[in-house]
Amino acid sequence: MLVLGIDPGTATTGYGLVREDDTGRLFAVDFGVVRSPAQDTMPQRLLQIYHQIQEIVSLHRPDSSAVEKLFFQSNVRTAMSVGQARGVALLALAEAQIPVAEYTPLEVKQAVVGYGNADKKQIQQMIRALLGLEDIPKPDDAADALAVAICHLHSYRLANLQE
Repeated sequence: MLVLGIDPGTATTGYGLVREDDTGRLFAVDFGVVRSPAQDTMPQRLLQIYHQIQEIVSLHRPDSSAVEKLFFQSNVRTAMSVGQARGVALLALAEAQIPVAEYTPLEVKQAVVGYGNADKKQIQQMIRALLGLEDIPKPDDAADALAVAICHLHSYRLANLQE
């Protein structure tokens, strides 16, 4: 199964594609970020995010996807713009008819590290180990997106065991 994980943001949206083989091994297929210039208007930035996610989906044709749920911070303005980026990501995935799961940051940490209060370094080290990478994936948004994809693969596996 190939899963596209997305860590939404207006300036930088992380994406990560993780494949699980028949033996349960995980492999990073691709990861990176979608950047939108700060000088562009919000509609232009959202359109760029939307089109680049469409391109990623068209190129890799994932079986499923997972998007990080919005974690409300004290900065309402930031939360609103991240919510807009999340919305266009969800739209691009829905339009491509790719199943979408959503996970909170706590759920992602628990699925990847086994501890909901894990720090960013612990998560990045675990991503590196789980995917057999030589280095920690960069930038942070791409690593976070890989973690979201891994979370979905682990959750999907558990759900199928319970059936």
